[in-house]
Amino acid sequence: MPNRLARETSPYLLQHAHNPVDWYPWGAEALERARAEDRAILLSIGYAACHWCHVMERESFEDAATAALMNEHFVCIKVDREERPDLDGIYMQAVQAMTGHGGWPMTVFLTPALAPFWGGTYFPPDDRHGMPSFRRVLLSVSDAWRTRREEVQRNASSLSEIYSATLVPARSGGALSPALLEAAAGSLERQYDPQHGGFGGAPKFPQAMSLDFLLRQWARTGDVHALEMVTSSFRHMARGGIYDQVGGGFARYAVDATWLVPHFEKMLYDNALLARLGVHLWQATKDAEVKRVTEETFAWLAREMTSPQGGFYSSLDADSEGHEGKFYVWGKQELDALLGADAETLERYWGVSAEGNFEGQNILFVAGDPSEVDAATLARCRQVLYDARALRVWPGRDEKILASWNGLMLRALAEGARAFDSEPLRAAAIASGEFLFRELVRDGRVLRTHKAGESRLAGYLEDHAAVALGALALWELTFDRAWLDRSVQLAHACIEWFWDDEVGVFFDTARDHEELLVRPRDITDNATPSGTSLAVDLLVRLSDLRHDTDFQRRATWVLETLGDAPAKYAQAFGHALGAADMLVRGATELAVIGDPASDEFRALVRAAACEYAPSLVIAGGPAGMHADIALLADRPLPSGHAATAYLCRGYTCEAPATTPELLREQLRALTRS
Repeated sequence: MPNRLARETSPYLLQHAHNPVDWYPWGAEALERARAEDRAILLSIGYAACHWCHVMERESFEDAATAALMNEHFVCIKVDREERPDLDGIYMQAVQAMTGHGGWPMTVFLTPALAPFWGGTYFPPDDRHGMPSFRRVLLSVSDAWRTRREEVQRNASSLSEIYSATLVPARSGGALSPALLEAAAGSLERQYDPQHGGFGGAPKFPQAMSLDFLLRQWARTGDVHALEMVTSSFRHMARGGIYDQVGGGFARYAVDATWLVPHFEKMLYDNALLARLGVHLWQATKDAEVKRVTEETFAWLAREMTSPQGGFYSSLDADSEGHEGKFYVWGKQELDALLGADAETLERYWGVSAEGNFEGQNILFVAGDPSEVDAATLARCRQVLYDARALRVWPGRDEKILASWNGLMLRALAEGARAFDSEPLRAAAIASGEFLFRELVRDGRVLRTHKAGESRLAGYLEDHAAVALGALALWELTFDRAWLDRSVQLAHACIEWFWDDEVGVFFDTARDHEELLVRPRDITDNATPSGTSLAVDLLVRLSDLRHDTDFQRRATWVLETLGDAPAKYAQAFGHALGAADMLVRGATELAVIGDPASDEFRALVRAAACEYAPSLVIAGGPAGMHADIALLADRPLPSGHAATAYLCRGYTCEAPATTPELLREQLRALTRS
């Protein structure tokens, strides 16, 4: 007999629809019952690709005795953290304050007034390794709620203090400066792992935003070590087990310091951020391996993660057939049979051994010099293994389409299409943009999620800003004015619905969002950029393109209120630091005048696309058109030329460039000036 979650669209919630737990989705029905019956709320938060979420479901939520305890004592609510990042953010703060760490599945106990009073992450079915069993937790919390209510209320009141800073008016920490950027780069350098790339030890996350900031630092200052950190990190990841050597795409993180053993789930957002980094790194280095891996990631997206309508699915599970990573690993005998005469060479290349490197099986990684295997042989053998692997039981796929994650990937695709001069990537980017604005934008506002033909849930700041940045990237790819207008419309929506004049900040939820325990506001860039840093990035770019002083003022203020935190904790502000770089050091402005369909116009655009220019803002079109776009205003087309390019900094331009060679020279010189 299914429970109430059977009526939901979230794959994570549907995974729990047949639990014996009397689950509710978050909503009025559950909250009203808690208040009417004076029951504590058991709030369980996770996501579809989460390995330990699956483990806890099998051990506890599918267990009839455990479910009976939950149903007897609590109103039980299940939440998909990817659909409701507001709830996840609010209650993760509480769990981190109580336990010193966070993670999923997250279990939090709330009063009927939604105040947290106790919580944790994964709980085992039996007492083990110093952790109490979940049944013990349920009985203990239930007893406290019935017999020690004053203690519970004290805990809830104490925890409520962690939210007090949310409504404190923001203050400027001082003007942005090059010193802030230098200090942030120094902070990242101190945490850099020179042996294996990346930052810190195990577990090791890709940190694409921090690496993208370091690439800017190299381009701006000529710091070759900054470029080395980015190149080495990308190369180690691309050659490690965290990268799917057979099917392309990156796993979420590595459990070790060497990038060998991944946590096998593949998330759309990681691949969006890493693909965009790959595009930029190729522009900077022209490294063939970087381009190959980036294109393979886009190919994985097209093959395994794209809906027929053009949206992108959220994730692939870590587990298949109840085992983490089973889909991705190989036995030596199996590889011998599949690869035939190529087996010895390719097994040496991929580090294969009879004993394996993961539970008796092999995670493929590049063990030696990539030049040992020619590209044609590698491609042929990868296809053989892909076809064989496709016959296995596939990991589950979360087919909900999230606005913000799609916006991140749209931006990466559009930039990849421009840099690689790829018509398939261009078509995919346009299809993605059309899908988003057809299905997830209503009356100038963005909805959060789409699945099975249904779009639902109010969008957050990150949704509006990420989709707007995707549209802006499509403008720079196509010079179709509709994409720019859509981006501007959503930028205004960010201010109208998410900005608070009294506090001087962006909030993550709109001012007409349902009332929660607190209005959430997370300014740090974690696995994905924060809504705040995405909004700032959007406003900075549009302010330069349109000479919009209000956009620039707001963006500058927000970054100034961060004070020296980005310098001290650079990994938590990678995306924000990119926007700060643009404000401190200025945009690289490119206006291309002429007929976008002409060969001359295309040649100039192509020349610029091959170069890495941090904070590049692009506008293009016939002379005299789009006069309201400041970057295009008063840019004449010299007689005798079908197209010309103006490269500027602060609207002060170099001599008009009518040849690709001159434009490339100007770009290289201006970037480093």
